[in-house]
Amino acid sequence: MRRTVHPVAIFCFLSILILCVTPIAIRAETFRNIPYVDVYFSPRGGCTGAIAAEIDKARSEIMVQAYSFTSVVIAKALINAHRRGVKVMAILDKSQRSRQYTSAAFLTHAGIPVYIDSDHAIAHNKIMIVDRNTVITGSFNFTKAAEEKNAENLQVIRSEDVAKLYLKNFDWHLAHSNRYQQ
Repeated sequence: MRRTVHPVAIFCFLSILILCVTPIAIRAETFRNIPYVDVYFSPRGGCTGAIAAEIDKARSEIMVQAYSFTSVVIAKALINAHRRGVKVMAILDKSQRSRQYTSAAFLTHAGIPVYIDSDHAIAHNKIMIVDRNTVITGSFNFTKAAEEKNAENLQVIRSEDVAKLYLKNFDWHLAHSNRYQQ
């Protein structure tokens, strides 16, 4: 008598096996004393304005990782920072490569280096690291809908220790990303 194994059972077994043997890229860190955290909520909670204000305060560099990025306000603030000599670099999701009139094209046209992270199902990060001491993160996508319609959150964390971890993660993603080409 021949026994057949259901394909779902094989998939589950292989998935568990892969998860058990795949190393985790960066381990979790716990911080007890984070000096300053500003918290925002949307809709219409000032998230976009808070991000633009942090970009406007930048003096040396802004590193961006974003999944969905269609906010004209944030894109213009990044371009203005670039024009005043701030090093700006972005890693975006692969969906930015296939759409017309994307922030990837807008930023690239302004001279900002843009990379595409296509090593993941989606590159779902929503972060900015400003001057190696401020991290902007949360569920908030850099979009008009996130500001006006969605229930989102945003944290602005002022901590060099936290920024170092995010920079390490940024560099890890940059290493497997490809330069965006128009």
